[in-house]
Amino acid sequence: MSVTAAPYANPLPRSSSLAAQQQPTTTTSTNITSSSSSSSSSATATVQATDGNAVTAKVAYALADVAFIYPITPATPMGEAVEAWAAAGRRNLHGNVMQVVQMEGEGGVAGALHGALQAGALATTFTCSQGLLLMIPNMYKIAGGLLPCVMHVTARTLAADAVSMFCDHQDVMGVRQTGWVMLAAADAQEAQDLALVSHLASLKARLPFLHFFDGILTSHEMRSVSVLEPEAYRHLLQDPEVAAAIAAHRARGLNPANPHQRGGAQGADVFMQMREAANPYYLAAPGIVQATMDDVAALTGRPLRLFGYYGHPQAERIVIAMGSATSVLQEAVDHLNAQGQRVGMVNVS
Repeated sequence: MSVTAAPYANPLPRSSSLAAQQQPTTTTSTNITSSSSSSSSSATATVQATDGNAVTAKVAYALADVAFIYPITPATPMGEAVEAWAAAGRRNLHGNVMQVVQMEGEGGVAGALHGALQAGALATTFTCSQGLLLMIPNMYKIAGGLLPCVMHVTARTLAADAVSMFCDHQDVMGVRQTGWVMLAAADAQEAQDLALVSHLASLKARLPFLHFFDGILTSHEMRSVSVLEPEAYRHLLQDPEVAAAIAAHRARGLNPANPHQRGGAQGADVFMQMREAANPYYLAAPGIVQATMDDVAALTGRPLRLFGYYGHPQAERIVIAMGSATSVLQEAVDHLNAQGQRVGMVNVS
């Protein structure tokens, strides 16, 4: 999240700001120089009228080996996008054409995702609402196995007496207990940037990440976004720490040529110790995520924070929020502070 102490100024450049909403939908290009040791060429970020689903899918395709998909509104366009790119033979940053498999339901997606991760693949999926809840059993297993993975979720209400597309956070709050690291994007621009953070940090932390943004409002609403081409962040994938994490993940993959035992049954005394042994990974996660945010911010020029404050430096009242509501709250903070009040907002990633 962006951070500013200026009491009445607009936030640092974000697609959710009022100024960005008023920009024309023309396309411009900005050169971003990659620091990759294997290439001295410049990559291009293009300002486009697009949505959160499109930019998130682009990052996921560039960084994952395989995607298991099943349609559910409003996450369906992400699966459709990666499937179309794979059918067209587009190669990702690993030099491969992503393998995209549509399953017969979200339970099958979760099982296939778990299996691919156990085999050492870099896997991803896209879902929301009841579809996400159907994945809970395997989410526990994936987190328990310390398997790096990214799930992209368009947060949506859970169906009760009827189905609703309202973008509350019932679904993502319903899986907090599974052990996945969660990052919330406030708008389409952050959906792209935090998707990149999620894929890189998941590998370094050796933990699964759930990257979410508001369904419909962020997933489908057209915004002016600085869209990164994959070559712009190739050097981040080739970073020694990330490259070593990928190699280690692949080396841990189940393989008949390198057999080892995984899973099984344990007594309560051993099981408790195994659960405690995972705690250092979670304790290290916030620092890893912030460091990765800093790496991505150095590339894009858009600051990212786990917790970002916006408003009066001596605020008497604050609101804590995450998701698409933050853009409205920023305007409210400016309005109230201009009237002499002292208010602020904390953005939660």
